[in-house]
Amino acid sequence: MPDKSIEEISVVGAGPVGCVLATLLAQRGFDVVVYEKRADMRLREAGGGRSINLVLTDRGLQALDRLGIRQKVLDLTVPVRGRMMHSVDGQLAYQPYGKDESECNYSVSRDMLNEFLLDAAAEAGVEIHFQHELVDADFDARHLDFRVPDAEQPVRIDADIVIGCDGAPSALRQRLVEENHVTEDVEFMDWGYKELLFPTADDGSYRMEKNALHIWPRGDHFLMGLANLDGSFTGTIYLPRSGSNSFSSLADPESVRDFFETHYPDAIPVLGDFIDEFITHPTGTLGTVRAAPWHIKGRVLLVGDAAHGIVPFFGQALNCGFEDCAVFDDLLEENLPFDQLFERFYEDRKPNTDAIADMALENAVEMGEKVANPDFLKKKKVESIIEQSLGTIYRSRYATVMYSQIPYRVAFEIGEQQKQLLTELSTDLDNPDDVDLDRARRLIEESLTPLYDKYGVDLDF
Repeated sequence: MPDKSIEEISVVGAGPVGCVLATLLAQRGFDVVVYEKRADMRLREAGGGRSINLVLTDRGLQALDRLGIRQKVLDLTVPVRGRMMHSVDGQLAYQPYGKDESECNYSVSRDMLNEFLLDAAAEAGVEIHFQHELVDADFDARHLDFRVPDAEQPVRIDADIVIGCDGAPSALRQRLVEENHVTEDVEFMDWGYKELLFPTADDGSYRMEKNALHIWPRGDHFLMGLANLDGSFTGTIYLPRSGSNSFSSLADPESVRDFFETHYPDAIPVLGDFIDEFITHPTGTLGTVRAAPWHIKGRVLLVGDAAHGIVPFFGQALNCGFEDCAVFDDLLEENLPFDQLFERFYEDRKPNTDAIADMALENAVEMGEKVANPDFLKKKKVESIIEQSLGTIYRSRYATVMYSQIPYRVAFEIGEQQKQLLTELSTDLDNPDDVDLDRARRLIEESLTPLYDKYGVDLDF
């Protein structure tokens, strides 16, 4: 039951995580008000811009189950069952994600998802104020100041409890840092990214396999594409920000054309006006946010990217944020005072979010370089054979992260042991199909089974 002494919970940020958390709180009887700096995206004219794609997996879907909207959200997605690698000479290599087609990821437009979740929050009784940009906060007096259109002075609101869901650039976190309540470590990658469009075919169909993540791995840069419902793909090009073959060096149409003709020749026929899009689209930044702690006891809490922003290369930023919401909802069941609830939430989530941040950085190297490396591909093939044959005692790190609720920190530790195991099994192995499964079983029982027992891991997911 809600703490009757709390008149209202203020949520800063109406992105997907803010909407889900606000709706969960409303379902538990709290009065919830959300403040969002942007205008209401649902009021835009049709065709008012494209959106990046997000990836949903089972880990994130558990929060939507609690709201009874899982299937409605899945209706907005395209299932993604594996990776399709494109070599420079146009050869294709496919790697399935899971043990079978029931284990897949879901590609969804961020805007489409966000609009749906805004509706769900409103239907649950959440009050949402748009065009309210947080500009100041007094954590002792418990009030927030927002800049709003046509107002000469910021609007001040009283805030008993404040939850920040305002993303990696979080204005709320910045105020907490300035007041020395929170420390932050923001590490930017040398890479940036731009969005590019793979349009539909003339007949409205997909130009590429729609149920795959398409990757053009080129070492220190790569292109990828995820399908949309309308037959198009949202593409993303990742490049260094400076140096050769970088955003700074590709500043005119001729250099962009030459770059794509050299490195992505088979992508050109399925891309749209990629030269103009590359020149005109903004360059996004990529970084990891680590903050500590995430709260002022009983008053303010950071959730999602505001607390632990990660790079997008494991497809877990959204899922990690939704899992935050599910963990917070579980803690509400214990009827803890808010100071204890916030501390418990931080202690539970911090090791796990640090682990997925590390794995996401590692996956950036995998997607750019390793997926085209013969030794890496051999190990992946060996792992696939083991997983198919010995699935009751072996699941890949990828599977434990994407298709289970095994804590990220546990998946990380198990994955480190798996790397050693796969190296042992692949050394001096010419054909992955000849992997010694009896030896694989012995190594698993020696090195992995003790970890399963230690953490109570159940591989039946």
